Amino acid sequence: MIRSELVERLTARHKLSNKRNAEQAISKIIEIISQTLAKGGRVELRGFGAFSVKARPARIARNPRSGAPVKLGEKRLPHFRCGKRLHKRLNEEPHRGED
Repeated sequence: MIRSELVERLTARHKLSNKRNAEQAISKIIEIISQTLAKGGRVELRGFGAFSVKARPARIARNPRSGAPVKLGEKRLPHFRCGKRLHKRLNEEPHRGED
């Protein structure tokens, strides 16, 4: 699902008259999550999951073409851990394709 589809579903499901408000709300949520992660924080949405930052240490890799060693610096990557309710919903039997 892309952002515009999410806006459409929110607008239809909650009978919102203004798509602009739904778009602004989604943008603000994403902005707050991004800012929190950039500061090294953690964002938990109960029942859905938690976003955090994992550090990948510096290492020596190999260039696939030449085989020459290449130094790679430390990286910070976003990490998502699924919440219990979401995990249960994804794995319930029989699998349902509905929203």
